[in-house]
Order: sequence, then structure tokens, then C-alpha cells
Amino acid sequence: MGDKMNAVTDAEFDATVLKSDKPVLVDFWAEWCGPCRQVSPILEELAGEHSDKVTFLKMNVDENPVTPSTYRVTGIPTINVYVNGELAKSIVGAKPKAALLRELADFTG
Repeated sequence: MGDKMNAVTDAEFDATVLKSDKPVLVDFWAEWCGPCRQVSPILEELAGEHSDKVTFLKMNVDENPVTPSTYRVTGIPTINVYVNGELAKSIVGAKPKAALLRELADFTG
């Protein structure tokens, strides 16, 4: 994993994500997940390009089981965007950069 996306834990989720004053993208991932490793560098790139508008975070679902179950994250990678404490968008599965940009245009544009 690169260094443009900080990790967030169950304990920090409420304060870091739900109380943020800008949209927060959370990448739910795990070490053993191949598609997660595919999408990770794309999200790192997007974080570098759009971190002024969106906060990019990642959460290891093996180390933090509470939040994924709260938001019914059943498959990974799942990329959720939270706005004003609410789940605004959920993208399941690894997607190419162009597709992710389209999905996230409401938040990055």
C-alpha cells in the first residue's frame, strides 16, 4: 500500500469519517484480496489528484470487523463514500481508473 491513503480503524471511524466536513472515500480491503491489490494503486493515484476535495482512507476488514458489518460490506474491495455522516455511494469490486472517476465525479468534480 502506498502512502497517500491513511488507514482508519473502527475506533476512529465516527470522528474521522462521519464527522468530516468533506466527502470521505473509504476503501474496505484485506491483505489476502487480489482485486483489492489491483484497485489500491488506482485509489492512491486518485488520492493524489483529488485529496483537496475528498479524503481518501482505507480500512482493513480483518483488523476492523465492526464498521464493515455496520455498513453491510460483504464483498471486497468495497469503496464507500460518506458525505455529512451518511453513506452517499458504494462501489463494489475492482474497477479501472476511468470507471472509478466516472463513479466518483459527483464528489471530485
